[in-house]
Amino acid sequence: MSAITPTRERILYAAAELFRRQGYAGTGLNQIVAEAQAPFGSLYHHFPGGKQQLAEDVIRAGGAFFQHLVTAIYDAEPNAEASIRAVFTTAAETLTATDFQDACPIATIALDVASTNDHLRRATAEVFEEWTTALTERLDDSDHALAILAALEGAFVICRAQRTTRPMHAAGEMAAALVTR
Repeated sequence: MSAITPTRERILYAAAELFRRQGYAGTGLNQIVAEAQAPFGSLYHHFPGGKQQLAEDVIRAGGAFFQHLVTAIYDAEPNAEASIRAVFTTAAETLTATDFQDACPIATIALDVASTNDHLRRATAEVFEEWTTALTERLDDSDHALAILAALEGAFVICRAQRTTRPMHAAGEMAAALVTR
């Protein structure tokens, strides 16, 4: 990210990366502005609500970004089974390429704040609902869409903990089998 990138975007991007890798509680404001190469005061200029407002903006922007990304992968395939396999395979490849550091930023924040910050919990819940709706439109089955999203998010957690993509591949096979029934 260059110095030409507007300060607000640099802060948002830096926070998204740090939240995804370290969680909400594990990321400090000083770390965010240092990573963004921004003056500390600019954080409150662009995010007057502080860390909570920044996190909510990260959740919403990240949710839209990842929905677009996953939808593009999904829609490039000829059928639902191939689409599901491609999504899970791409997730496994990302985990491997980033040494298991990059997983779903929404899930990372949701796990971190679910019991302590209802405002951010609701924001993550809304993103998960949007993702479920987008997948439901493609599968025409909301229960299957929710089960597939749950399998993907759960696989991210287990893969990071075990440092293997085996759970992602297993979840992908289960999800692909679900849509072929």
